[in-house]
Amino acid sequence: MQNFLSANDIDDIEVLAKEVLEIKKSPFQWKHLGENKTLVLIFLNSSLRTRLSTQKAAQNLGMNTIVLNLGQDSWNMEYQENAIMNGTTAEHIKEGAAVISQYADMIALRSFPSLTDKVSDYQEFVINQFIKYINVPLVNMESATVHPLQSLTDLATIREFSTKKRPKVVLTWAPHIRALPQAVANSFAQWMNKADVDFFITNPEGYDLAEEFRGNAPIIRDQTEAFKGADFIYAKNWSSYEDYGKILKSDFDWMINEEKMALTNSAKFMHCLPVRRNVVVSDGVLDSPQSIVIQQAGNREWAAQAVIKRILEGRL
Repeated sequence: MQNFLSANDIDDIEVLAKEVLEIKKSPFQWKHLGENKTLVLIFLNSSLRTRLSTQKAAQNLGMNTIVLNLGQDSWNMEYQENAIMNGTTAEHIKEGAAVISQYADMIALRSFPSLTDKVSDYQEFVINQFIKYINVPLVNMESATVHPLQSLTDLATIREFSTKKRPKVVLTWAPHIRALPQAVANSFAQWMNKADVDFFITNPEGYDLAEEFRGNAPIIRDQTEAFKGADFIYAKNWSSYEDYGKILKSDFDWMINEEKMALTNSAKFMHCLPVRRNVVVSDGVLDSPQSIVIQQAGNREWAAQAVIKRILEGRL
């Protein structure tokens, strides 16, 4: 059984990114692969792009799709082993996941971290409980630590818009009013470290990503220095990994604006969306020709389709 959980499940991410762009040219020629097969998409958190793009990608391949908002459309699920279920949870993951996999040929799951229990989150407790009790392939639509469909999209988008073989790519922390997961940033770093790019991270003190994800990427504390000569700027907020789940500072000096983008090599601006205007990035940048966030979001469909297609073909 093949699961798509992170970049570690892909032998050559550059080849897969190229496949994403090939699928974009002619997305409907593999409809036979999913005929009479069903993808169940399970959401434990809100979603717009992930929900629509993954559902449409499966339909492009001829699959039936069922969307389940767990705990809203269904019973609340209990994940702990040996739980005494005398509280708000009515169904245990042992039965729930096993039953769902009776109706599915493939499952896609989206869950978020608690941002309070670092050990549980970074052990991917929820997604691993599903994997333990299902008997069909699982696609990670974002988990506690990574968002691989987004990162595959990001790499494909960089390849689509790059004018050089080895561009300079900068992941920059940006301010936010809420404590957000590290998943998108972790995942982007993981994929960029495996890609043929010059990759840098810029973030304030206290916001370093976990070493297992940031790898050997240089961390530059001076954001303006990091932007110099960059070909792609990828902005994202994340809460502290060190002081887990906390906002250490709301430093709005780190917002992306036109002056900072002027330091780059006419860099393209990227963000996974949704984005808070004039908090994370200024209107001037987001509405400029340098911004490719809409094209990036559109590529989510083809990235999901490439992954689902490979699983259906048995060659992930």
